[in-house]
Amino acid sequence: MSSSYNDFLEVTAGFTLKPAQAIRFFERKGLKLSFRWEDMLAEEHDAAFTVAKMMNRDLLAFVAKKTQQAIDEGQTLTEFKQQLIPALKKAGWWGKQNIVDPDSGQIVKAQLGSAFRLATIFRTNLQSAYSVGHWQSIRANAATSPYLMYDAVEDHRVRPEPQQWDGRVYPVNHTFWTTHFPPNGWNCRCGVVQLDRKELKAYGLKPSPEPKIKPRLWENPRTGKTRTVPEDLDPGWDQNPGQTRFAILRQLEREKRSEGQQQKP
Repeated sequence: MSSSYNDFLEVTAGFTLKPAQAIRFFERKGLKLSFRWEDMLAEEHDAAFTVAKMMNRDLLAFVAKKTQQAIDEGQTLTEFKQQLIPALKKAGWWGKQNIVDPDSGQIVKAQLGSAFRLATIFRTNLQSAYSVGHWQSIRANAATSPYLMYDAVEDHRVRPEPQQWDGRVYPVNHTFWTTHFPPNGWNCRCGVVQLDRKELKAYGLKPSPEPKIKPRLWENPRTGKTRTVPEDLDPGWDQNPGQTRFAILRQLEREKRSEGQQQKP
């Protein structure tokens, strides 16, 4: 894509902005202990903060607090690591260790803290929080800028799936964005660019043909439960956190109105 689109991605990937929606989204999360990433998927991550194999609630609360601080202050990944690495090492949550799987009771050798895992925690949580604020902005401007273009980072690290979506253009209200609004996987660097009709014409773009999204049945190895996910997405990344957040807020509003009506004499 053009340099202007790449500049857009550099800004969002740097997390130097401080949207109020992203801060509120993360603030409202609870805490949930989990042993593997399959223990919590999709919408569950919108409601609770977790770090796989971090089974100490106080330590989990500490990491959540530092992640919240990173969002509030627009910290870099380097700053995030500098605060957490000494504390995690002191707490003994670092490197490979033998730990007990609470579900099976078996002792497994697992990777706990590492620089790579901290990068994943940082990017995953900040991307999800910022995507909520970004989606709210997109909705607010949909009347004048009704299109979104998927923007993959075109370098040697881009995965085949995002590469095939790069440059796809669909209306804001298209169902494609219900499942494919970035982030779409671990450490995903993709984004979207919102366009009005004049920009669409100026860039020589037009709405893309209807996407052919094939579903596949995926069985969670932890629970044995199955769910249908698009074959081009990782399980748990097939939802739009912003849409999920709005759905929750609408449900709360309906419940409040219902309670108010019941209390009337």
